[in-house]
Parts: sequence; C-alpha cells; structure tokens
Amino acid sequence: PEKFIEAAKKQDKMPDAAWAMGLLEAKGIVVVPGSAFGQKEGTLHLRTTILPPPSQMATVTKGIAEFQKSIIAEYK
Repeated sequence: PEKFIEAAKKQDKMPDAAWAMGLLEAKGIVVVPGSAFGQKEGTLHLRTTILPPPSQMATVTKGIAEFQKSIIAEYK
C-alpha cells in the first residue's frame, strides 16, 4: 500500500527492505529485498529460496500471506 511505502521512506528505508524485515520479525521468514539486486525504479519485489521440508511449505506460504494481509490492513 502507498501508506506503507511512505512510512518506510520516512524511516529512510527502501519499502521492500522494510517489508522483508517486517516479515522476518513477524513470521521468522527470510527473504531478500529486490532493491539489493538493482531492481527497476518504481518496482518492488523480493527474492527468496524456498527450503523448508515439504511438510512445512504450507506454514511458510501461509505466513507470507498473513503478513501481507496485515500490512494491507494496517496501511489501507
């Protein structure tokens, strides 16, 4: 959400880096912000390698989805 982007910039953080750190803190899931790879201006993305055992895959993907929903709800 635009308000999340604005809040990250006010803290002098790249929005994708703020999102990645928030995911780590909230869910213990590590991703790398796309800005670490010279992403195209105006785009926001992340990079990850999915390594959990298959039995934990649903938990990891659910955690990412829940975190994104919480960001949307908080910054709508």
